Amino acid sequence: MKKKIAVLLLLLAVIALPALGQATTTPAQTKPATPPVAPKTHLKVGEAAPDFTLTDTEGKQVSLHDFKGNKNVVLAFYVLAFTGG
Repeated sequence: MKKKIAVLLLLLAVIALPALGQATTTPAQTKPATPPVAPKTHLKVGEAAPDFTLTDTEGKQVSLHDFKGNKNVVLAFYVLAFTGG
């Protein structure tokens, strides 16, 4: 009986050890977040964007002028999406 309890305690210790060994950070230890810096551009708010052409996810060429007349166009970049990086 004592042997079973000792084995059980040893097993629990082995399972709990990695969780206890993980470093925890407190808010005082974290660096303060710096606000992102806006990219420099010659465009002003409200101006039309220059025309450009990009490749979509299906390999088709899409130009900004293809969407002329639509109210809004959203362009999203997924950095390192679907890559090993």
